[in-house]
Amino acid sequence: MENQDESICGVCKKTFSENQLISGYGIRHEVEVLIKDEHPEWTDECNICPEDLNRYRRVYVQNLITEEKGKIETIEQEVINSIHDSELLAVNPAKTYAEKTSLGDNIADRVAKFGGSWSFIITFFSILLAWILVNTVILLNRAFDPYPFILMNLILSCIAAIQAPIIMMSQNRQETKDRIRSENDYKVNLKAEIEIRTLHEKVDHLLLDQWSRLMKTQEVQLEMLEDLSKEIKKLKEA
Repeated sequence: MENQDESICGVCKKTFSENQLISGYGIRHEVEVLIKDEHPEWTDECNICPEDLNRYRRVYVQNLITEEKGKIETIEQEVINSIHDSELLAVNPAKTYAEKTSLGDNIADRVAKFGGSWSFIITFFSILLAWILVNTVILLNRAFDPYPFILMNLILSCIAAIQAPIIMMSQNRQETKDRIRSENDYKVNLKAEIEIRTLHEKVDHLLLDQWSRLMKTQEVQLEMLEDLSKEIKKLKEA
């Protein structure tokens, strides 16, 4: 027959004195969940010995640490995926726009590029100088464009009339390139800003979660220290 001052541990089923056992009402809920996983018949009315309770407490702390490591690895993976997505978002606007250009657009770019170079200026003035020398010195009275060089002025006017719209066409295309580049930069910057905010939120959440888990771990440790202090006090009194 069981002694009235003795009771059975609900986990190991061993008999202990009542002052050695801990009631299920005084056990942390998270630890109690671990006990119920292995012993479904466990209720708050059951008692548990200090050895089994400390074992479940250690399992609870180890699970917290393992879960924390898993969360850190998950965030690192999300950062890697985010960086990979950013690389896919960043595109070369010049390459994108080159796919939409026509032969006339390419000619306009080359003409505008040549018209704004020293090669064009040197070649243009060389031709003008040669034209003037031919019609004033070499051909003398047989000049095909005598002074005041009306034909040359007509040709220069035609060149200017044609060159101006070609340069404007090239400038319009350059403006379109700049717009595409600006839109691409905006998309990249916006995505980077969103990712940075997301990372800040994740870090803040992680810090708060770590703080909460640290407090829980310290509370469990304090409970274990209190139980150990009670056991030492009982041994001294005995």
